[in-house]
Amino acid sequence: QLQLVESGGGLVQPGGFLRLSCAASGFTVNYYAIGWFRQAPGKEREGVLCISSSGGGSTNYADSVKGRFTISRDYDKNTVSLQMNSLRPEDTAVYYCAAGRVCSDNRYAYDYWGQGTQVTVSS
Repeated sequence: QLQLVESGGGLVQPGGFLRLSCAASGFTVNYYAIGWFRQAPGKEREGVLCISSSGGGSTNYADSVKGRFTISRDYDKNTVSLQMNSLRPEDTAVYYCAAGRVCSDNRYAYDYWGQGTQVTVSS
């Protein structure tokens, strides 16, 4: 059974950092594009970053996170991480990871989704 599980969310002050992890089971993350999306209350789910399969590069879909968020893949742990620095209140959302054939900011391009992890940025 293919499964994705996110972890690492929580409450952080503005300017702080968090590292989200997306752990895969039942498949190898290296063979899929893994995207991070987020959904704030009352808003559409939006693409944040995606890392392509088989050593491909990453794609940024949210201008607001440029220079602050990075995505990486750990082959040994079969995980994909989202490092989030200089967090802002507007980054508050439920963050999801998803697996698909290619990177896309279209949520319907992804076949498998995790359950999400809450990130709250507040003083």
